[in-house]
Amino acid sequence: MIRIAVLSDIHGNLPALEAVVRDAADRGCTWFWNLGDIVSGPLWPAETADFLMARGWPTIAGNHERQLLTLNPERMGASDAFTRYRLAGRHLRWMTQLPAELTLDGVHLCHGSPRSDVEHFLETVEPAGLRRATAEEVTERLGDRRERVTLCGHSHIAGEMQLDDGRVVANPGSVGLQAFDDDQPLPYRVENGDPHARYAILAEGAVERHAVPYDHRRAAAKAEREGFAMWAAGLETGLL
Repeated sequence: MIRIAVLSDIHGNLPALEAVVRDAADRGCTWFWNLGDIVSGPLWPAETADFLMARGWPTIAGNHERQLLTLNPERMGASDAFTRYRLAGRHLRWMTQLPAELTLDGVHLCHGSPRSDVEHFLETVEPAGLRRATAEEVTERLGDRRERVTLCGHSHIAGEMQLDDGRVVANPGSVGLQAFDDDQPLPYRVENGDPHARYAILAEGAVERHAVPYDHRRAAAKAEREGFAMWAAGLETGLL
């Protein structure tokens, strides 16, 4: 039986990535798929890119890859700007080759939703914050995708929904960052409540979700040294 480790939203957190890869290998995973938002953040962007480039796993671009490649650094958010100045040409060339979506063995991979890399798939942003999406909203976001399983990232929230027609949408959660806030399209925050790295395993169409301890204090200390106090808090506790 093939067991596929599904990773997303690493955000340059190399210790978390290494811990997840070890855990997945121990659980019998021989394939790895990466759903994007790979390097952006005040941690180890270049080192994370080198780690992944050496392995050649199927990988799609997230919204942060798109932003890093298309925005002027002066217009970037702080985490993207930090990252952009630390990437070499080889990293940028690798990122330009990443597709926005992939379909592998009858499974569709996207970062946000099939229609936007910044649209949450299993959550909806409202004035009061983030809530779980309804089946009707998920069905609309799927559009004409007919794969039995669609895998997404972006929200950093592990979850799964099976629709009445049997189609499944699943998010493995974030490898690298368990709490953050955003103001697009409205202000909201995500707090997973602990610092563990998240990923999922896909086996025979079923999705297993896992949370893995790692040296999160090392990551939090790095963010603090770089002047990103909110990142440090999220990495340390999974809360803001």
